[in-house]
Amino acid sequence: MLRTLSGVGALSLALMAGLASLYLAGAELGRGEDMSRDSSPSSLRPDGARGALVWARPLNTAAVLPSAARNYRVLYHSRSPDDSDVVASGTVAIPLGDPPAGGWPLITWTHGTTGLAPRCAPSNDTLDGPEHRYLSITQAMLDGFVKRGYVVVATDYEGFGAADTPAYLVGPAEARSAIDIMRAARKIDLAIGTRYVVMGHSQGGQADLFTAAIGPDYAPEFTLLGNVAMAPASHIGELVQEVVTAPHPSPILPFATYVFQSYAAYYPEIALERILIPAALGHLRDTWEGCIDDALASGYWAESIPSHQFVTQPDLGPLLKAAAANEPGRLRIAAPTLLIQGTSDRTIPPKATDAVARDLCRMGNSVSYRTYSDVSHEGVLAAAKADIEAWVDARFAGAKATSNCDQLPSAEASR
Repeated sequence: MLRTLSGVGALSLALMAGLASLYLAGAELGRGEDMSRDSSPSSLRPDGARGALVWARPLNTAAVLPSAARNYRVLYHSRSPDDSDVVASGTVAIPLGDPPAGGWPLITWTHGTTGLAPRCAPSNDTLDGPEHRYLSITQAMLDGFVKRGYVVVATDYEGFGAADTPAYLVGPAEARSAIDIMRAARKIDLAIGTRYVVMGHSQGGQADLFTAAIGPDYAPEFTLLGNVAMAPASHIGELVQEVVTAPHPSPILPFATYVFQSYAAYYPEIALERILIPAALGHLRDTWEGCIDDALASGYWAESIPSHQFVTQPDLGPLLKAAAANEPGRLRIAAPTLLIQGTSDRTIPPKATDAVARDLCRMGNSVSYRTYSDVSHEGVLAAAKADIEAWVDARFAGAKATSNCDQLPSAEASR
């Protein structure tokens, strides 16, 4: 699929990559740093340019992509939506072999919901980790791209691994983290190219669409070729309104508590004491003890009646306004979009992604919407794998993407 360099071009690129590796070893990993101390984002005082590398360390845990020649865990600088400086973590996987002309093709991955606690971050995954079941599925798909000659970078998002609240469904924050890790990766190896595709699933599907929307302006030195949004989270305000009135325990509630905490952290006009009863406020920290599978399986938020967690006439106005600002269907995206949805998805309603497809098309975007019969939320990662690979390959090959906005399928109608 990928052509290799020859002659002077290959020598120059190899020399630059070697110099970058020497810089990384000398300047980033060799400052007399005690590698045993805590170097998580919470222990660092942010002060750096967007994408500046704090450190990169060889990775050999369950978070690696096994087909890569080199895997790194990285800390790097990014920007919050208010333009304040933050440090985020993530991973970088570089394939075997020689880079093609123009450098390695690049994929930035945006992950689905794993939790709020630092140990839920994908870069912290272990074989017995709390979210390894889900993360192993996404890693298998991403490893296929590394095997095919792509560099894959994967952000944990702003706030993960830090004392701060992760940017859960805060589109601009997720997007900046996903873009700045590309800049950080090129500090490791200059042979990583500047042409890229964004890919994401679930929460990451929403993050994917925001990344594609802001990428050309936020990082003009890179060239966006397209994006793949799988079962993207959407209609956040409707989820909030549904949970406020739900009369029985619901799996929606743990996800909603993530939204409440994240939005209150990133939108100061939201006051949770005007939304949740004292008992519910007291149990919010429960969501930092485990990860999403734990929260869905047992405990206060899995077992409580959602409607009983809210004060009389909760002040939802600021929360719903924030939710509307993070709706992916309202975005304008300069590059083509591949939108994926399984018809048997019980996490992201098929009708919601149908609506996202319609909304993106109304905004004038180029959308190829594909649905997969009898496929679940996580199952779509495997079911659509071959189609996604072919679509991404075509973007890097320069082929023109097709759109089916004039005759969109319906995942809801195919259930």
